[in-house]
Amino acid sequence: MKYHLITLGCQMNISDSERIKKVIETRMGYEWTDHEEEASLLGMVACSVRQKAIDKVYNKIHTWNRRKDRKNLITILSGCVLPADKEKFLKLFDIVFDISELNQLPEMISHYGVNTPLGVLSRESELFNSIHEFWHITPNYNSTFEAFVPIQNGCDKFCTFCAVPYTRGREVSRPSEEILEEVRSLMLRGYKSVTLLGQNVNSYGLDKKSQEIHFPELLERIGQIGDETGAGCWVYFTSPHPRDMTDEVIDVIARYRVLASQIHLPVQSGDEKMLIRMNRKHSLEKYMQIIQKIRRTLPEATIFTDIIVGFTGETDEQFENSRLLMEQVKFNMAYIAKYSQRPGAASSRWADDVPHEIKKERLEILSLELRKHTRIYNKGLIGKKLRILVTGKDRKPGYFTGYTEGRIIARFQSDNENLTGRFVDLEIISAAELSIEGKLIPSTENLLTDEANHFIQNIGLPA
Repeated sequence: MKYHLITLGCQMNISDSERIKKVIETRMGYEWTDHEEEASLLGMVACSVRQKAIDKVYNKIHTWNRRKDRKNLITILSGCVLPADKEKFLKLFDIVFDISELNQLPEMISHYGVNTPLGVLSRESELFNSIHEFWHITPNYNSTFEAFVPIQNGCDKFCTFCAVPYTRGREVSRPSEEILEEVRSLMLRGYKSVTLLGQNVNSYGLDKKSQEIHFPELLERIGQIGDETGAGCWVYFTSPHPRDMTDEVIDVIARYRVLASQIHLPVQSGDEKMLIRMNRKHSLEKYMQIIQKIRRTLPEATIFTDIIVGFTGETDEQFENSRLLMEQVKFNMAYIAKYSQRPGAASSRWADDVPHEIKKERLEILSLELRKHTRIYNKGLIGKKLRILVTGKDRKPGYFTGYTEGRIIARFQSDNENLTGRFVDLEIISAAELSIEGKLIPSTENLLTDEANHFIQNIGLPA
């Protein structure tokens, strides 16, 4: 029996899906298929944060339910789902479950009348009452060189536009011992990129008071693990909240080579009144102080952000302030979204009074502003030698693609089929608005790097 799982939304949902796959395969005996037509178990990890993602769920489940006329199917849904959406999905999916209930999934399917390949023993389905037990599930990582490590779940910030506190609940920090153990294991196994995940990663440990370390110390210990293991790895984190971003976090990143010089710092708006209306709990002055600290301490760091256009009540002047902020900071990437109301979020009670066409126009203006600055930055990389993590073949025949430590997309030409998942060095020869191109420095096309040999020695395999 085979299964197929579709994941929508953020990296946290991708990380959750890796644990869902683990349970489906090891506890229920299903085999993965890339073709949903072959599957007898079809699932989705949904995202209620954007209406567009919810629309995709509706479109897909209607297709699947029509298929039930020709084949025995069971459909499941989990992920970031608002209560209002969940109530509707309960009528469309066979099983809808919270991610903290994952350990009960085999029993749910058994009660639904489906005999799984491995069968289900009720004593194996112990009550799964908390996100802590969910974290105990070892994930089936989707990649052999990139991994997501959840460190925290939920959000206490209650931004007025956001549904996350209503889909994932309040902030809960994962025990640091588990995080450090997972990160160490990934480094020793030769993973090249590790991303720490949470809705507000830099509020890590604040819910535990004196019972847990805080985010700067967590990064410090991860940096020390990188030094101890000699890992050739880049460690990222997303997403931090400006209110909880401290100088200490930036100072720690500067001390350890495995902590990547790339910071994603969502701002959402460049206008003070909009930030108050969004309940962001920080000022533009605070945000710019963080940016200035990054520029002083990590001069090579790239800075990413999130911005919403057309939020309730946003005037032309307030939008212009967002554009001016982009002009001032010169972000390396900005994820720009048109505001859409989400049921349950505070702003859903307010009039969505910015017309769609104006939202679209504002998005295009900010996109052009972004590209103006990324083009200049990327052109400044021409002639430099940069290390790239190769992620796979590019759409252009004969080329590979990857990214720099700062997550700038790069591509290069090579006929070596064994480069995916490895670091290579490029001499940058050209640049576009959102990517760069380089010439492969031949020495990096050799077999195993010194870093890889170090891993082999560490885990006791013959070199």
